[in-house]
Amino acid sequence: MAMIRVNPVPVQVRTGWLDGQPREIQFGDESFRVARVVRVRQETAAYAVAVGPRTVFEVVADRGATLTLSFRHRSRRWTIEGLDDRSVEVEPPAPQQQIGRAHV
Repeated sequence: MAMIRVNPVPVQVRTGWLDGQPREIQFGDESFRVARVVRVRQETAAYAVAVGPRTVFEVVADRGATLTLSFRHRSRRWTIEGLDDRSVEVEPPAPQQQIGRAHV
């Protein structure tokens, strides 16, 4: 599965005190800890005038989902712009054990 682009959804994000990288994402009643930051892209030189500069983080949450977070500097808002849940897939069922002898 590829990263799915979504309409920007506002979220609350807690960041590291010294580096400003996301540490925890709060969406409604749900809270996700950030396991690692995969990629950071700063769009401070080329950006849409209406939106303003932003920094985009691609992070892996503790539940296995990969999220694209965007911090818009002008409005100081965090949004989720993309989602990839391929690592959260349900595991296939375990093979059933045979009872008794198999007929050959």
